[in-house]
Formats: sequence, C-alpha cells, structure tokens
Amino acid sequence: MKTLIVEDDFVCRQIMKDILKKFGDCDIVVDGEEALQAFRLAWEDNEPYDLICMDIMMPRMDGKEALKHIRAFEKEMNIRGPGEVKVIMTTALGDPKTVVEAFYQSGATSYLVKPLTEKDILAEIKSFGLLEENSND
Repeated sequence: MKTLIVEDDFVCRQIMKDILKKFGDCDIVVDGEEALQAFRLAWEDNEPYDLICMDIMMPRMDGKEALKHIRAFEKEMNIRGPGEVKVIMTTALGDPKTVVEAFYQSGATSYLVKPLTEKDILAEIKSFGLLEENSND
C-alpha cells in the first residue's frame, strides 16, 4: 500500500507515519499544494497512491481544496469509483458543517476527528479493502 500523508503538524505526521509505514511506502507533505504535486508525480511515475490521509486545515491550500483538485485530476484521467484513491480527511473539528464540506462536497472516502488512534485509522483502511481484516499491527 502506497500512502501520502498530508499534514502540517509535525507530531500528527509522525504518528500517522509510524502507524502506516508497516504497510508500505509513506510519503509526507505539509500542505495541499505539495499534496497535488506529489499526487501528480506519483501518476507520472506510474506508481499512484492507494491512500491519502489529509488534514483539512493547512496553510497555503487546505485539504478540501486539494481534494477537489485531486478528484478533478482523476476525472480527467477517466478514473472513477473503485479506481479513485481512498482519502481519509482528518481534522480537530468535528462539527457537522466541516463533515459535510469535507466528506460530501469534496469527495473524501472517509473522515476522522483528531486525536487519531491506530485502531481508528486501521479500521478505516480495512473498510476500504486496502488491508486484510486480520491485520492486527
């Protein structure tokens, strides 16, 4: 599983990397603009991401805007449904407006509220079919 972690907070980046590196390659970027660059480069290298874990609130370009661009790129490439990258949006904000904007309007696959736990992250990834149900790491 190839993962892109998009997070401006150092501690959150490290936690997610420590959890996800057991399951494959993890790239890390700090904002939405870098996320778009990494996403496009991965496609150009014919090694697209299976999973993106992206914070909503970041400098320069937030996660919602970056995800809209990612979904637009996939649409241009005629990638739809199961072929789309799985995206977990993360945020400290659990209010309904943020959930609606990130999950429904931006095209997120899933949504987790911080603080993130290994159990929650792995449960989401397993629900996408990216990990076996018996992966207990």
